[in-house]
Amino acid sequence: MTEGGPHGLTSVRRRIHFVLDGAVSGRAARAVHAALVLLVVVSVAVVVLDTVPELAAGYGALFEAIEIVAAGAFTVEYALRLWTANESPAYSELGQWRARIRYAVTPFAIIDLLTILPLYLTLLMPTDLRVLLLLRLVRFFKLARYSPGMRSLIAALQAERKALGASAVIIFGVILFMASAMHVAEHAAQPDRFGSIPQSMWWAVITVTTVGYGDVVPITVAGKLIASGAALMGFLLLALPVGVVATAFSEEIHRREFVVTWSMIARVPLFATLDASEIAEIMHFLRAQTVPAHTVIVRRGDEARSMYFVAAGEVEVELPHDTVRLGEGQFFGEIAVLRDTRRSATIRTTLQSKLLILDAQDLRMLMARNLEIRKRVEQVIARRSDYANPTPHGDMLPDEIGDASQEG
Repeated sequence: MTEGGPHGLTSVRRRIHFVLDGAVSGRAARAVHAALVLLVVVSVAVVVLDTVPELAAGYGALFEAIEIVAAGAFTVEYALRLWTANESPAYSELGQWRARIRYAVTPFAIIDLLTILPLYLTLLMPTDLRVLLLLRLVRFFKLARYSPGMRSLIAALQAERKALGASAVIIFGVILFMASAMHVAEHAAQPDRFGSIPQSMWWAVITVTTVGYGDVVPITVAGKLIASGAALMGFLLLALPVGVVATAFSEEIHRREFVVTWSMIARVPLFATLDASEIAEIMHFLRAQTVPAHTVIVRRGDEARSMYFVAAGEVEVELPHDTVRLGEGQFFGEIAVLRDTRRSATIRTTLQSKLLILDAQDLRMLMARNLEIRKRVEQVIARRSDYANPTPHGDMLPDEIGDASQEG
């Protein structure tokens, strides 16, 4: 049995990918992610508690057992993520092994690998697990995988790395200047603490960051004036990177939602010729809905009230002599909405799916408000006038079913 052959194995791999990737908030995905998060938290707590001599002596065997269970679970997770790598949209066009190699060098995959290394290193080279303390604590960063907010924050930091780098240079420059000024003002009065610029740097760092331990303080009038200026500048300087990160974080969240939705809308032939402002206007009318697996979305004979975009998951169009599966980024139902006819096919989810819905009344409102959208809709209706009667392929035209079959 080869990996690429049987449809059953491919379906299992796709389902495992959806569960692990968490693109759809299904019950299985939530349970697996909750278990993994709990395991990360418990294993990190064990690493911390194991450094307490009393606890290590009394519960050392339990701590070691938890470490083995955690490492085993994370090994299975890592292996499954490698196996299902080609199911990810980012690697779907690559071969199975190329997709796995490409995934293996991503930051999250490297963290997963580092998470399981300590146990296997101790098996190959017997040593105390506490020697690999920092390596075991790397698994804390696995939490970023299960938190969309943390992933967005990481992306925001990466996007603004130049601005944050410039902020760091400015802060360091101020610290260096203040340390030099304090050295000039205090070196005679306190040569043991401000006798050189490197010695003064400790005071400058603590003061500019507004920590103020009080272990090193100026005693001259000039030194106190310099310290006052350093403290005031610290408030202003620290607000700079905070503002950069906050703005970038907010923009990253909106950007992710915008890009995903934009790419789906732009694929719809009905909206293919619209410009950016017109597509953005359509996006305001979309509403999201999460639908459980094996749930009927539209039924043959129902009144057509909406068109749908598959944001995540998979749906199946039940045709008279065949079935067509539509995956992430595809759409259905727009033809029946335009014709104002009843549905001619039943469509149900095969996986837990997230759909974006554009109601017929909102589409008509857009047509009334935007002449370009109205013109485009009328052109589509005119071009498809030969299909005025319901097609044997449901809400899609024969050429669209062909495209969907190839893509799905």
